[in-house]
Amino acid sequence: MSKNIYVGNLSWSTTDADLHAMFSQYGQVSSAHVIEDRETGRSRGFGFVEMDDEGARKSIQALNGTDCQGRNLKVNEAQPRESRSDSRSRY
Repeated sequence: MSKNIYVGNLSWSTTDADLHAMFSQYGQVSSAHVIEDRETGRSRGFGFVEMDDEGARKSIQALNGTDCQGRNLKVNEAQPRESRSDSRSRY
């Protein structure tokens, strides 16, 4: 079983490889992705890491609030994305 982890407050220069290396210290990482803006391709300052349950628990405890490239990381278990309603449909 694996868990999806939210990683927020990332530096603009953080890469997928940086995330993978950071979390692989705590367990088997299945995937690591920094989310980019669709139009500019620039990092949006957050990402997701998928890894084994035990590694996820350890990495959340170890990395939440720590400094990475001058930014204090926000690391927690990712929550399911809420469904979006079309904002234009109200009128």
